[in-house]
Amino acid sequence: MAIQEDLSEWEITSTGKMISYGFGYTIVNYLLSYGLSVLFYYYEVELGLPVLMVGIAFVIFAIWNMLNDPILGYFTEKPRKWTRKWGLRAPWVVFTSIPVLVFYFLIWTPILGAGNMILFLWFIIMTCVFDTFFSIYNDHVYGGFTNQFPSEYERRRSFAIATLLMGIFILLLSVIATQIIVYGDPASFITCAIVIIAFLVLFNIILFLGIRESKEMKEMFIRGFAEEKKASFGKVVKATLTTKNFVVSLIGYTVSVTALALFNASLIYVFKDVYRVPYAASALPAIIGIFFFLGAIPFWYNYSRKHGFKKTYWVCFILHAFAFIPFLFATNLLMHIICYIIIEFIYSGEVTMLMPVASDTYDEVSAKMEKRVDATLVGIRNFFFRLAFLIQAVVFTIVHIMTAYNPNVGAVQTPLAIWGIRIHFALIPAIMYLVMGLIFKKFYTLEGAEKQALVKKLKDLKIYR
Repeated sequence: MAIQEDLSEWEITSTGKMISYGFGYTIVNYLLSYGLSVLFYYYEVELGLPVLMVGIAFVIFAIWNMLNDPILGYFTEKPRKWTRKWGLRAPWVVFTSIPVLVFYFLIWTPILGAGNMILFLWFIIMTCVFDTFFSIYNDHVYGGFTNQFPSEYERRRSFAIATLLMGIFILLLSVIATQIIVYGDPASFITCAIVIIAFLVLFNIILFLGIRESKEMKEMFIRGFAEEKKASFGKVVKATLTTKNFVVSLIGYTVSVTALALFNASLIYVFKDVYRVPYAASALPAIIGIFFFLGAIPFWYNYSRKHGFKKTYWVCFILHAFAFIPFLFATNLLMHIICYIIIEFIYSGEVTMLMPVASDTYDEVSAKMEKRVDATLVGIRNFFFRLAFLIQAVVFTIVHIMTAYNPNVGAVQTPLAIWGIRIHFALIPAIMYLVMGLIFKKFYTLEGAEKQALVKKLKDLKIYR
């Protein structure tokens, strides 16, 4: 159940700041879930790199992603000379924003005609450098959310706003991408990257307007670091992995991101090889689906007010699992649209609860550590999240080899190869969501009296902001 809070003496964070962070989440979630979703296809089909080499490169990229996130989060959590003037998190977000976009562009512009080994190495180097900067950026956007919006009311409201903005602008970027990308034309992928980057620059400017940290928040970070010796990285990791609710939330997030990574990365294969229509046709279900995604936000917002974050989250997970099943039998665009409408309505609730649930678990770990360690927690969370890239690479590689997928752009796939696409598109995600929904329902306990006691402890420790 949702808890009751006394906000009468609390300065509620402005709507403008909530909107700014909404654009930050749009950037992060677009790059994580959609910006690289056609990368496997691009290198396998458009550039002709053998699927085994693509898979190995993806695995190396995923392992690097997993290792650098918690480490960079930990080492950038420390107050520095600029903290009192500029803040703890805002400078890192601004500093890393440019190299993130530069290296995102370079991922799509390998040296063509230089041989498979050059393509292989280019993929590895550019994706790993991109993610090094992106990890810091991501850690401090997410870490900032927990501090800027501490109360349940602020978290519920701010992420409802963020969900609305993500729904609108990720749809916009995705639709634009589908209208630019053309099967058999590698240059169209580069053009797409340029257009997307132009939008992300604008979104970053809006984000920068709202990430300023208050004087009180800066002093909280500096005081917390000065009063107690900074906990070792191992101690923070131990605290997180022995906090049950954090672990359950972590597994849930990892499952969700992995399932959606498989789903999103499969879309271009589905439209090309199963429905056999231009990739531009994928814009139609996306546009129709967004109305149901956005229209569902008030429903899930009010549902969470009545039932709390926990029940809303696990209900969405289980419903999401069953919503994947009809995709196994969809054979045309109309069937796909109907299935997509259902899944978007459910996914809206899951997204709306994503950061409220995560922020509650960050609070629990910070209370245990008696200081804020949010960027480190985001890094640890992202360590496991990056399993999505690893699992996607392994699943795609194994399935495409076992089902003899033909990477020729104009090839007509065999029934076996088509079923392979359906498996990594819908069946595996459905199983993952169902299992995780049941786990979350049984083992997550941060609600009601337990959560109220946590809020009181955070206020007593003076780290409730």
